[in-house]
Formats: sequence, structure tokens, C-alpha cells
Amino acid sequence: MPKYVIEREIPGAGKFTSEQLQGISQTSCGVLRELGPQIQWLHSYVTDDKIYCVYIAPDEETVRVHAQKGGFPANKISQVRTIIDPTTSE
Repeated sequence: MPKYVIEREIPGAGKFTSEQLQGISQTSCGVLRELGPQIQWLHSYVTDDKIYCVYIAPDEETVRVHAQKGGFPANKISQVRTIIDPTTSE
């Protein structure tokens, strides 16, 4: 199943409290349960003004539906084509 990186522009995200991040996570997980097992949230990276989320989903539209139902921005959705790491150099 394809993997996607979702860029969410959220000003001040890096200053969110743990309670705010927990609330966002709970909302996301609730929508994921509603949509079923075909979409999975792997993890997210929180920066100053953006959150980058990594999802597995059958298609980009499913990712967009999740964002819409959760009330999250999905400013850019990019399909991961391959993964590299330091062992790639060997």
C-alpha cells in the first residue's frame, strides 16, 4: 500500500502543549477508526509552523478525506517513492 507524507501548515505548532498535541492525536485517531483499516497513521514530525505526517493509505483521496473529516489542513500530499538511509550507501 502506498505511503504518503502530508505537510500541514499550522502556525505555532512547535509551541503546542502536550495536551494540545494529545487532543489533535485523539481527533485524528477517531477519524481513522471511522475510515477503517485501509488508512494508517505512522508518525508525525512537529516543527515550528508545520506538522509533517506519514500515512499509509490506498490513495491520496483517502488522505484528503481524513484531513477534511478531522479539520486538519493538508497543504501538500506527496507519495513516497522509495526510502533511503545510511545503509543505502553500502
